[in-house]
Amino acid sequence: MTKIVIEPVTRIEGHLRIEVITENNEIKEARSSGTLFRGLEIILQGRDPGDAPIYTQRICGLCTTSHSMASALTLDSAFGIADEIPDNGRILRNLILGAAHIADHILHFYHLATLDYVDMTRIANYDGSDSTLNSIKRLAEADELRLFTAGHEGDYRLSDKANMELVAHYIRALEMRRKAQEMLSIFGGKMPHNMAIVPGGVTTTPSTDKMLSFLWRLNELRDFINNVYIPDILTIAEAYSDYFEIGAGCGNLLSYGNFELDDERRFLNSGTVSTKLKPSPLDIDKIWEQVKYSWYASSTTGRHPRQAETKPEPNKKGAYSWIKAPRYDGKAYEAGPLARIMVNYANGNQVVKNLVDSALAQLKLSPKAMFSVLGRHIARALYTKLIADAMPVWLLQLRPEEPAYIKSTVPEQATGMGLIEAARGALGHWIEIKDHKIANYQCITPSTWNLSPKDDRGQPGPMEQALIGTKMKDENTPLEIGRIIRSFDPCLACAVHLVTPKGGNIDTLHIT
Repeated sequence: MTKIVIEPVTRIEGHLRIEVITENNEIKEARSSGTLFRGLEIILQGRDPGDAPIYTQRICGLCTTSHSMASALTLDSAFGIADEIPDNGRILRNLILGAAHIADHILHFYHLATLDYVDMTRIANYDGSDSTLNSIKRLAEADELRLFTAGHEGDYRLSDKANMELVAHYIRALEMRRKAQEMLSIFGGKMPHNMAIVPGGVTTTPSTDKMLSFLWRLNELRDFINNVYIPDILTIAEAYSDYFEIGAGCGNLLSYGNFELDDERRFLNSGTVSTKLKPSPLDIDKIWEQVKYSWYASSTTGRHPRQAETKPEPNKKGAYSWIKAPRYDGKAYEAGPLARIMVNYANGNQVVKNLVDSALAQLKLSPKAMFSVLGRHIARALYTKLIADAMPVWLLQLRPEEPAYIKSTVPEQATGMGLIEAARGALGHWIEIKDHKIANYQCITPSTWNLSPKDDRGQPGPMEQALIGTKMKDENTPLEIGRIIRSFDPCLACAVHLVTPKGGNIDTLHIT
């Protein structure tokens, strides 16, 4: 038996340690360890509830908009104004969140995951007229690409032409991501940490100029998504078809749904689904967090997030992660673009079905193949197209110069909940207010679902299950592990975080 430890895992957000035990090149055990403590729930206690959207955005530098949305919905619920948000406020929230998701998915595919499949060292052999590729070649000749080429040896299958195109698209995607963030900033004020999403709606008043500026960028992004992003992921899928049989994981998917419409529905429905593709409605009361293998007090295990507590216990025997283990109906569930796409596919959403079936037909695969490494990447790309195509309709529903916000007051005592889909999946915020202050605040992020350790019954988390059973070609170059991990688009900053007022050490944890 062989132990492989990867710490830290690169090209993800945050600090992740992965430990696997292999036998005959097959992973028999896997441990996902978040190695920093997230203390924002504790920091929020005793503060004005209106501060929550500002503080929770600091959980992560990528998922800021998603946290502000979940927090605002939580306060709308607690303040009793959820049904009073002006249409402009609802629509602007959707547009701001949609822009954040487009930027995030472009970032993930091109700048975090693509290097798992593209051989950057081949750029030195390029002999053509593409100015972008020639600029990259000059950087390679000046030894300025060590960040991308160090340690990259092994299983690279793309043709020289496809490989070079993806390298060029890597650079172009930087510009596209910037445009998506500019689009967000038009209505959100800035990125990261937008200032516009608040309880009661959005502080921005839409104008014709802002709408046109937003639409101009959106149309350029839609062209990139349709003609570059989706073709690129299909090119990789054709070259690495065996990755439709790797990294299936727990086989259970959960989505909260996303983007509120004017008839109290959401653009994408909530629900759960398994590999049998039989959908079930979501029951929030079936969500429980467990901490047997997490560095939190054992007395807090087995609670719904409404009653959950954050009590760190860094020296807890047998624990190996700062991430809790949320479970739905006692089972591990995966969150993310795959979940929201397949939940709506199984529910018969015709637009989603057409997108998925078209991609699967080109690859000659069945829907079950989506439960895999490359299935997650394809779902992410199709979801990006889905929302980008919907956003022009929402934009034209805005009423220029009309309000997007209503005032509200903090109740003396209340509870609230806000559920949305962050870029990486199901994100839930829960609040309890006493004496007009935050008495308790809890977050369950997508990466808490996906990267969780074993639960109280010893069931591995979704990503741990995705790693177990994987056969590696070469234990000395475990590319399969990195590809499986990055297909989940981990965000450890959301799952774990550490803040102290004076920046001092709270504790020192030694992992051996």
